Amino acid sequence: MGKRNRTKTRDQADTGASGRVGPRQPCPCGSGRRYRACHGAPGGAAAVFVARPFEGLASECDLIALRELVPSATAPLPLAGPPTGEYADRTVQLCTLLPVAAPAMVRDTGEVWLALQVVHNFGDPSRDLGAVLLAALAQEEPGIVGLTEPPGEGPRLQDLVTDAALDITVHEGFDFWVADADAPDLAGALDEASDQVDPTQRLTSVAAAYWTDVGTKEHLRWVMPEPEGPLLDALARLHVTGQDVLVPDSRFVGMFRAHGLLTPVWDLPLGTGAGALEEPAGRFASDLRAALADGSELSGEERAARNGLAHRQVTIR
Repeated sequence: MGKRNRTKTRDQADTGASGRVGPRQPCPCGSGRRYRACHGAPGGAAAVFVARPFEGLASECDLIALRELVPSATAPLPLAGPPTGEYADRTVQLCTLLPVAAPAMVRDTGEVWLALQVVHNFGDPSRDLGAVLLAALAQEEPGIVGLTEPPGEGPRLQDLVTDAALDITVHEGFDFWVADADAPDLAGALDEASDQVDPTQRLTSVAAAYWTDVGTKEHLRWVMPEPEGPLLDALARLHVTGQDVLVPDSRFVGMFRAHGLLTPVWDLPLGTGAGALEEPAGRFASDLRAALADGSELSGEERAARNGLAHRQVTIR
């Protein structure tokens, strides 16, 4: 009996630094099913599951943040290819969320809006986005574009866009939905969606770090590109020395794991604001680079800190 219980506990536990998903854990694809019944099924969808779908893109960390953490933001999405190509006259705007949770929209102007916060559960969000984008570019009439069947072996987002850092604008609400149009039919949806937006700002001193105020406290959530093992080692070194305290009374509380990368999270005192984090975040980034370059063995205290950090992870995708 004891052995069976230990096995059950091990399967259900977050595997931490290994990055693996236990068979009884929720599937990282977001389906709501257990991993063994979804992408972990033998001979099933596991063959198409991509753990790090945006790898290789210059804005991989920001894409993860916009997909999982940031309520309302937009960024122009430059298409790859020569200026005389098939879609040379089309413009694409990447959006966190669109009205009625549409995967994409073709506007009256012909501009395509592509939504990030849509989960298709086909195993590779980058390929899903690529399929939706191609369908929207091929649609001549204004309207909503969706994806109702697996995208097959079509191009991924990496194959369709210019690999450059995104020029991101974080919005206070969803007024951008109607900024260039008179759309009274969207007023109700606009107000309802905007009411759910927590104030959020992107830091300028470091990449892919977002401050937010959730009412009862403030957070800093920072998507980092480093491999999980070395990143945990470095974070443990900084935790032991107290270098992970960004501002007085702030606390490094744990991490999200999404799309193959870790997102460290800090709790901040109310009233901190994003501006107060710019200099400390830059300093922490410098300290983190030094800790990542430290190839020495972890001390006993650092190993204990690393184990504690590994158990404060939540996989959301």
